[in-house]
Amino acid sequence: MKGYNRLEQIMDYLKGHNLVTVDQLVTITNASPATIRRDLIKLDQEGVISRSHGGVTLNRFIPSQPTTLEKMQRNLSEKHAIACAAASLVKAGDAIVLDAGTTMIELARQLTHLPLRVITSDLHIALFLSEFKQIEVTIIGGRIDDTSQSCIGDHGRKLLQGIWPDLAFVSCNGWDLEKGITSPTEEKAALKRALIDNAQRRVLLADSSKYGAWSLFNVARLDSLTDIVTDSHLGDDIRQKLAVLPARLTIAS
Repeated sequence: MKGYNRLEQIMDYLKGHNLVTVDQLVTITNASPATIRRDLIKLDQEGVISRSHGGVTLNRFIPSQPTTLEKMQRNLSEKHAIACAAASLVKAGDAIVLDAGTTMIELARQLTHLPLRVITSDLHIALFLSEFKQIEVTIIGGRIDDTSQSCIGDHGRKLLQGIWPDLAFVSCNGWDLEKGITSPTEEKAALKRALIDNAQRRVLLADSSKYGAWSLFNVARLDSLTDIVTDSHLGDDIRQKLAVLPARLTIAS
């Protein structure tokens, strides 16, 4: 197999797996371990991958916020499973905060039978839940971010700093044991921090494809959360590492 095609094959495999070993790449490419190691050195020098003692991962830096339309097409079954698992944490009469995002929209769909007070930054969620008389909806206000159709800025952040919800559900573009939850912009990161800071229960909803990805601005460490809800495609090695955190890990299926 020509080197160019082999590198493409390696990259395709890396995109579908969180952590990959040399032995796995030998198996899928039928190349020798020495050849694979040379390929990995090349990819490392180009900044495409990150190498560790356990294997290699894609260098998954996310510089900008994907649009809602882009996210709506991704990991639909995983988002539904995560939303259903998250909905089981909510009980009648709770005051909850919902972050922006497509997984949050799916969670909102699972809560329409409950009397709730919902505070959200997401325009889609606010409009949807406003149709249900037993749900009191507050939108945090402020400037509208056109990529996510959600509110950002100091106005909404100050409102969030003045409330004490039972649960806050936060979303992300990337999450990682070392880097925690991150965001592409300082403004988004500040809003997400305010969203979870005062909540009695702080819940991250994130599908497994986002694990190991990160952006520039820190939102929170994973050990500051009470719950993490993700899907069943998360690797066993990562589950074991996350199990030492104080946060309760829920694998939705």
